[in-house]
Amino acid sequence: MTAQPTSAAARATVFGYPRQGPNRELKKATEGYWKGRITADVLRQTAAELRRSNWQELADIGVHELPTGDFSYYDHVLDTSVMVGAVPQRHREAVHADALDGYFAMARGTQDVAPLEMTKWFDTNYHYLVPELGPDTVFNADSTKQVTEFKEALALGHRARPVLVGPVTYLLLAKPAPGVPAGFEPLTLLDRLLPVYAEVLADLRAAGAEWVQLDEPALVQDRTSAELNAAARTYRHLGALTDRPKLLVASYFDRLGEALTVLAKAPVEGLALDFTDAAAANLEDLAAAGGLPGKRLVAGVVNGRNVWINDYEKSLATLATLLGLADRVDVAASCSLLHVPLDTAAERDIEPQVLRWLAFARQKTAEIVTLAKGLAQGTGAVTAEIAANRADLASRSDSPITRDPAVRARADAITDADGRRSQPYGERAAAQRAHLGLPLLPTTTIGSFPQTDELRTARADLRAGRIDSAGYEERIEAEIQEVIAFQEKTGLDVLVHGEPERNDMVQYFAEQLTGYLATQHGWVQSYGTRYVRPPVLAGDISRPEPMTVRWTTYAQSLTDRPVKGMLTGPVTMLAWSFVRDDQPLGDTARQVALALRDEVNDLESAGTSVIQVDEPALRETLPLRADGHPAYLAWATEAFRLTTSGVRPDTQIHTHMCYAEFGDIVQAIDDLDADVISLEAARSHMQVARELAEHGYPREAGPGVYDIHSPRVPSGEEAAALLRKGLRAIPAERLWVNPDCGLKTRGWPETQASLENLVTAARTVRGELPTS
Repeated sequence: MTAQPTSAAARATVFGYPRQGPNRELKKATEGYWKGRITADVLRQTAAELRRSNWQELADIGVHELPTGDFSYYDHVLDTSVMVGAVPQRHREAVHADALDGYFAMARGTQDVAPLEMTKWFDTNYHYLVPELGPDTVFNADSTKQVTEFKEALALGHRARPVLVGPVTYLLLAKPAPGVPAGFEPLTLLDRLLPVYAEVLADLRAAGAEWVQLDEPALVQDRTSAELNAAARTYRHLGALTDRPKLLVASYFDRLGEALTVLAKAPVEGLALDFTDAAAANLEDLAAAGGLPGKRLVAGVVNGRNVWINDYEKSLATLATLLGLADRVDVAASCSLLHVPLDTAAERDIEPQVLRWLAFARQKTAEIVTLAKGLAQGTGAVTAEIAANRADLASRSDSPITRDPAVRARADAITDADGRRSQPYGERAAAQRAHLGLPLLPTTTIGSFPQTDELRTARADLRAGRIDSAGYEERIEAEIQEVIAFQEKTGLDVLVHGEPERNDMVQYFAEQLTGYLATQHGWVQSYGTRYVRPPVLAGDISRPEPMTVRWTTYAQSLTDRPVKGMLTGPVTMLAWSFVRDDQPLGDTARQVALALRDEVNDLESAGTSVIQVDEPALRETLPLRADGHPAYLAWATEAFRLTTSGVRPDTQIHTHMCYAEFGDIVQAIDDLDADVISLEAARSHMQVARELAEHGYPREAGPGVYDIHSPRVPSGEEAAALLRKGLRAIPAERLWVNPDCGLKTRGWPETQASLENLVTAARTVRGELPTS
């Protein structure tokens, strides 16, 4: 089929762009400011230069309408809280004294004041700061950031569109503030919030904005009639304003479903919809709803969350179908490009032909521009681009990299028995207690210890050839010795080796498994200044040789206390990678699980009695709509059990999860059949312990008593108070004491002080327990 030119030339746009800069300049400047190495003015100048550079790059590629307001020093949801004046009472003094320092205090906390809770942005690995609201919340508009950045873009000669988190999504993401009576729903504040949005829209209109984008991804989830009515009321109200720009309401990550009809009827000028495979139903639903007559449709046909090249012919066919369903059709990625790395051109270690299968933010932007040109001028205008794209897609499909017959045969031979422990939990628990001899309220950590500059230098020296493998191993051994000695001195019961050899909990394993590609510069923001380099899962997975046994057994040789073996689970290996899109996720998960099963069995054979298989992404990867939950949870829990079920009854299997909403997956947590689970609980005030108790969770659990994503050191009494809350839900014989998450990002002094206080808290509360 040959697409014909459209009557209104399609425009290329994006919803957001990576913030960090090509060399993570924002991370370095922000952390430099926190450490007092640079001033606030220097940080602001760095940020302004990064915005200018991003806008110019987008314009040079051919984007017609640039986003503003998507840039953030830490988090765009936190920016929204500032915009609407939703600053928690405990942070108001700091914000009033210095807006920038107060902003970072909300994100990171101070020694005296706890930060906002942090959790995952829908089903991504990006973390946002959860708004805290209550019946007494008073909203006040502060559009300074939004107007300033928009004016910056205008002054540079760009056509720009401010991007805001929409009011419905903002309230649906919020939680009741600490101390607010149970039953309060933040959405009840909608009537107070809408005038604030109206004021911000008026300010942006006065600054010259023709369009403003309001992001409403919460509407792609299952929503009640009351929530859909709130969305309808929101956009009737905002659409009726006389002093406003045109409104583009954007959704992404899944299909809109029932909300599509609500938004199609709303008096707004445009909708942005996801038309990638994850939301393919949007096309059918849009046609069934009669399209968007008189409105602008921004079609997200380029996948903004994965790194594989677009299929131009497929996307152009979708776009051609959409032409009759809206007044005009523009082209975009499915969501902000925040979720992918910046540029494949920086990668030097990936084979050139394979690199042509990949598209990072810059390449995706070029794809959007090509598709917009093909839609506007007809496919004849992009014949060469289509031919090259077709060849690259065929190259990947035909490559031996993608298929390993031995791996596929092993996966096909899996039986139900392979995913079940040999004895029920009660019998295993008795065997483990006899074998390990741990006290009540045993203490441990999640796995990683601080990654010092010396460790990073050692890895860099090894890569550069400045030291050989023997010299590198000596440095790692010295670090492990220090970590073990500290844990013994502090009094922890189950130790870890600290993971000094690991660059990242997924990347480290990916570099040792077949089928994965590792990037050198593929950084993606996880939260704040924390960036990760997700590996690319390109082919079938196997484990050529042991990955962790060397360091775990060395650590165990230094102590009589049990040392945990530490692995990353199969679901997280998928979720925190750019996963292949040419086979079902469940098939890939089974391949990874079999590779990890070999590692678990080798650890046990080497004498490791406690093995932790982390699955922090289990909740994160849960489909956004309930109809997708059963199938996902079936293969996800099966993959975990396949990884862990080959061990003896007296080998204790741990798992770990953090920074997610766990209440709706408690049954899946139970189905993992792990002996012990540790979970984030400090910022959420032991909510997960209550959820486990309400479910009747029968195994051991360690809800965290130390928030590791803040630099503050919790006192022993603070940790003890959280531990006592945990005991109200989980009996002492099943309760563990641990931090929320790994300690990789923390400094040694705060880590030492916090863990000493954690052990003190455990001993204090242990002493309060009734004696038998």
